[in-house]
Amino acid sequence: MHIRFLYYKDCPSHETALQRLREVLEEEGVQASVEVLEVRTESEAQEHSFVGSPTIRIDGRDIAPISEDAVYGLTCRAYYKEDGRISPLPPKDMIRKAIIKLK
Repeated sequence: MHIRFLYYKDCPSHETALQRLREVLEEEGVQASVEVLEVRTESEAQEHSFVGSPTIRIDGRDIAPISEDAVYGLTCRAYYKEDGRISPLPPKDMIRKAIIKLK
């Protein structure tokens, strides 16, 4: 399992999101290294198809659906919780489901 964590340093939620990812990996007993990649420029955002910070990809797949007309750039990302509310952090359940699916 290859996990890539992409972030933009000016987005305040990336540290907590990385901690959540590592907690879920531990809780699920998954031994996987996490490649942490800071996206620094707009050209890097385009190169990595970066829709915002934080972004978590497992085996190249984003843990959350991305629309076909997504815009790439240096921005913070929003995630939908199960109750429909928006959060700057991916919910632990979303991370867990993506890990279990590819376990």
